[in-house]
Amino acid sequence: MVRKNGRRLSGRNMPAAMARHLPLLLAWLAAIFLVAPIAIIVPMSFSKAISFEFPPPGYWTGYYAQYFTSDSWLEATANSFVIAFGSMVFTLLVALPAAFGFVRYRFQGKSTLNLVMMVPIIVPAVVSALGYYGFLSLMRLVGTHAGMIIAHSVLSIPVAFLVIAAALKGFDRNLERAAMSAGAGPLRTFFWVTLPVLRPGILVGALFAFLHSFNEAVVAIFIAGRAASTLPKKMFESIRLESDPVIAVVSTLLTGSVLLGVLISLLFRQRSANAA
Repeated sequence: MVRKNGRRLSGRNMPAAMARHLPLLLAWLAAIFLVAPIAIIVPMSFSKAISFEFPPPGYWTGYYAQYFTSDSWLEATANSFVIAFGSMVFTLLVALPAAFGFVRYRFQGKSTLNLVMMVPIIVPAVVSALGYYGFLSLMRLVGTHAGMIIAHSVLSIPVAFLVIAAALKGFDRNLERAAMSAGAGPLRTFFWVTLPVLRPGILVGALFAFLHSFNEAVVAIFIAGRAASTLPKKMFESIRLESDPVIAVVSTLLTGSVLLGVLISLLFRQRSANAA
């Protein structure tokens, strides 16, 4: 017999109590599994070792200085930002009207269209990369920023489409009807009524598109070339040719940027929930 909160638990009740705590235990184990690599990479980025070594023999910020003074690393970082921003803009230009049409109109083949929109995230990345290489090579866009923006946009559209469509499904169209009854036209209603309400969902979709493009590596390896080499591609080439400790610095900075993006998206969602 075991006492809990002044009551006795029999041997029969102990398995039930353990089963109730099992999901929490599994959640903690999964969290530790996800956080453990970060707990190793961050100290290694400050290591004095000339290659990857854990625990670090000493600490300094020399590899951070190497990253911020290296033309090749900074060029790859700049390419990643340019391509990610272009992909984000192009993704919104496609996903926003597609979400409006999908949610607000009924037409034949709607389920088929939904399946087609999800194909880029269903097909394996290597298969998609080969397809993009064959298609973009015909247009002479392999190794260009435009080719990378097109490829990354296709991969990002499904996620942005799902986020914006979910926000649209929870939108009260009586707000639009009230604005139009007061004399506002369709464009004025969209920019002054619809867009402010949907802004958190649109911003979350844009954020996911930006982060997906910024961290994507498989397609970049196939079609980026030298002129449009991105940060993940540069990291892959660096670790393949040499164990450059600067990779740990870049990994730490990327992890920090992703965590910041997730916090921003959670903030926007919380504001959206409070507004609703």
